[in-house]
Amino acid sequence: MKTFSSINEFKTDKKVVATLGTFDGLHLGHQKIINRLVDSAKNIAAESLVLTFFPHPRMVLKQDHNIRLLNTLEEKEYLLASLGLDNLVVQKFDLDFSQLSAEEFVQRVLVDKFNISKIIIGYDHRFGKNRTADIHDLIEFGKKYGFEVEEISAEEIDHVSISSTKIRQALEEGDMRLANEYLGYDYFFSGVVVHGKKLGRKLGFPTANISISEDYKLIPKNGVYIVESEIDNVMVKGMMSVGVNPTFVGHPYTIEVNYLDWDGDLYDKTLKVRILDRIRDELKFNNLDELVAKLHEDEQITRKYFEQYVEESSSTN
Repeated sequence: MKTFSSINEFKTDKKVVATLGTFDGLHLGHQKIINRLVDSAKNIAAESLVLTFFPHPRMVLKQDHNIRLLNTLEEKEYLLASLGLDNLVVQKFDLDFSQLSAEEFVQRVLVDKFNISKIIIGYDHRFGKNRTADIHDLIEFGKKYGFEVEEISAEEIDHVSISSTKIRQALEEGDMRLANEYLGYDYFFSGVVVHGKKLGRKLGFPTANISISEDYKLIPKNGVYIVESEIDNVMVKGMMSVGVNPTFVGHPYTIEVNYLDWDGDLYDKTLKVRILDRIRDELKFNNLDELVAKLHEDEQITRKYFEQYVEESSSTN
């Protein structure tokens, strides 16, 4: 897959089948659109293309800097590439771009820049200045400028009422099972292992303290989770603590992972952490003995989770 950092960078002599949107999370509903896009492009020997925007339009138009996104740009690129997409165009979204009328957008971008042959779009997509145009307007533009419009119906996308908003809500409530079900994959994030206070090591549970550079990335509700990461080409099981560790006064917000049955230097390494399930809320303990006892319980729950996963996988093969 080729990635372009603006509309002006993209050039091709081939026909293009495109779709557009923020696609935050690349959930099952989004995947239906992308799969249709890729198949449709192959059928007419065209290139598939996704036009997406960054920053998120809400950050620009509503100055909503508190919005937390399901994917960083790098994660979105990884997910789209895994679906077989040919081209990803990431257009900077600013006030000037937001002022393009619907027809200006169609003519200047879809027709002049993308040489579009067909656009595939969700039934509820709106575009142009103040988001005034919809699928019906797009169909009329298609007739005028000579491209086909294919609509993905509500029945096809919303068969389980999936939306990025519902996934964000599930993560904010710590409901990993529901979030992962809607996503169609395990929610994940990436970060660099940095030096912490080494409290976990003193308690017998050494942790990788992970720093995420993208402050807009949504991290689930504070608590303890079951996770896994690939380290040195080996998938390693672990349990993750997210929060302020209220047992220790003044402890900063941290994301710490205790990897089971693995020992080594992780400092400065970039790790991808897949979040599989949630164990509990973060708790304040009266003393360190209570905390350590609870950590042992968390470890047993984590080990049992993976044992059950192996058993279920074996029974289905």
